[in-house]
Amino acid sequence: MRKTDKKIDHQLRLVLTDVCEMALKDINGFCWLTHLVNYANFPQSLKVVCVFDTNDNLASFMSQNNSKLNSLIQAKLLEANVQLKDVAKHITYDTEQGCAEEHQGKWADRLHRLAQPRH
Repeated sequence: MRKTDKKIDHQLRLVLTDVCEMALKDINGFCWLTHLVNYANFPQSLKVVCVFDTNDNLASFMSQNNSKLNSLIQAKLLEANVQLKDVAKHITYDTEQGCAEEHQGKWADRLHRLAQPRH
């Protein structure tokens, strides 16, 4: 990772930690988030993965309108000078329950699948 990539990654971690802390307080079932990125294709390759505890809590959140969380993520990314045309295309939702059922709780395997480019 180049020095500039490390700086960007540090900024991303800071602003996404803020998002995580706010979401933990305000959103039922929200557990954590992470990001995936290929710096050779940044910011287009950026993916933010928001993880909920159960499929039911995620479904409830999605049915209530996730635009507030998307807007928060977008605002925080802008603080790090990361501009995305459509932030929703860069956000993925997942659950601990889904990972346990499909990947035996191995998040590295599950996130690797998400990081693969879609054709």
